[in-house]
Amino acid sequence: MTNPNFSHLSDSEIRETLMLQERLALIEQQKECQGSFLEFINYMWPEFICGRHHKIFAKKLEEVAEGKCKRLIINMPPRHTKSEFCSTYFPAWIMGKQPNRKIMQTTHTGELAVRFGRKVRNMMDTEEYKKIFNKVELQADSKSAGRWETNKGGEYFAAGVGGAITGRGADLLIIDDPHSEQDALSPTAMEACWEWYTSGPRQRLQPGVAIILVMTRWSSLDLTERLLEAQKEELADQWDIVEFPAIFEETGNPLWPEFWELDELNKVKASLPTQKWNAQWMQTPTAEEGSIIKREWWNTWKPDSLPPVKYIIQSYDTAYSKKQNSDYSAISTWGVFNPTADDPDSIILLDAQKGRWDFPELKRIAYEEYKYWDPDMTLIEAKASGTPLTHELRRLGIPVVNYSPTRGHDKSTRMHSVAPIFESNLVWAPQRKFAEDMIEECAAFPFGKNDDLCDTMTQALMRFREGGLVSLHDDYLEDSRPVVKRAYY
Repeated sequence: MTNPNFSHLSDSEIRETLMLQERLALIEQQKECQGSFLEFINYMWPEFICGRHHKIFAKKLEEVAEGKCKRLIINMPPRHTKSEFCSTYFPAWIMGKQPNRKIMQTTHTGELAVRFGRKVRNMMDTEEYKKIFNKVELQADSKSAGRWETNKGGEYFAAGVGGAITGRGADLLIIDDPHSEQDALSPTAMEACWEWYTSGPRQRLQPGVAIILVMTRWSSLDLTERLLEAQKEELADQWDIVEFPAIFEETGNPLWPEFWELDELNKVKASLPTQKWNAQWMQTPTAEEGSIIKREWWNTWKPDSLPPVKYIIQSYDTAYSKKQNSDYSAISTWGVFNPTADDPDSIILLDAQKGRWDFPELKRIAYEEYKYWDPDMTLIEAKASGTPLTHELRRLGIPVVNYSPTRGHDKSTRMHSVAPIFESNLVWAPQRKFAEDMIEECAAFPFGKNDDLCDTMTQALMRFREGGLVSLHDDYLEDSRPVVKRAYY
């Protein structure tokens, strides 16, 4: 836009014109920020880096403000601006639009809830905010960060989960991360949070209240899970759910690539236990109860070096292609050993890996894995790329046994068939990342997103069992094969 020509105007007329332009620009700014939560964010937070998920998040919050959405769950990974959006900027924005709103803010501690209240109060007291919302003001006597009022009858009240809210009225309840990391380790603490919600906010808030739950997932006992389970009842609260993983499983792309590069996220992943990464960053917590193979059934091999093994089986589950939305190909290697001289033959996980590999890459990896581990048996399921891989490996002189599940042996049946081996305390895993991945995938079955490693596990353990290489208490089988010491990592 070219600069206007003021040469024909007097100095006073120029000043008046410029003031009018500024006023019109301010009115336009007010209109945009009042009508769009994301525009308000951009105005109040100039350094904000907008991602695609923020647009979705902002749209759902606008629906809450408009009364179109009464129950909203947002599950997001850490450090993706969930609290900034939901517990800082949104209360300030909605108070500006609707100054008579009564808002209750809760989080896992009262101190943190009060901190949110202070941020909202201080934002509403800035000149930038007053330019957008010039009709709402804080009451002169509103000094408390966790409890204050507006000049239009609006109220803000902050409380920790478990805190008393008797007699408190609100038409918007925001629950931000109701669980601490310590809570996640305690089923009792999880149950206490649910008891607080059902006996407190849900019962005592006024009719028509809107409730927002924004959190990272912790476990299958967390508040998100309990609310989703409760909504199965026909007349129960029905929740709109928006869930964001840090990395999209289908594409391998980050949720917020403008801020979190994939390499950085992979560093975080490598630094965390698999269980914590899956829950907090991918929003896929593993069920603590009800899994066929429970975590506690795995024994941990703590020495840095692997024990001598008698017999090795290498097991494959192959996918069709390298496409991002295809299944993984997976390889796991298992050995028979004796934890102590007096212990029966047991099974230890020696190695596991999975990836979306094209066929030449899969063939190369398979050959390298065979040469390194020198397995006594190589099992490949006769499906997908398993059949051509079998032919190629046999051509290279590698003996391969094709595995074909018999009728009725679906994935769940196979998992149940090997469960007694775990229950008999016969399965071990080293303290390695690949072992964590295997344990978590097995614990998540049949509800997890992936089961490729599970398939390799059941395939191998069923073969150990069928071949008499391990026996349960009621088998009364003996194995006198000599121990052949093999040194690996």
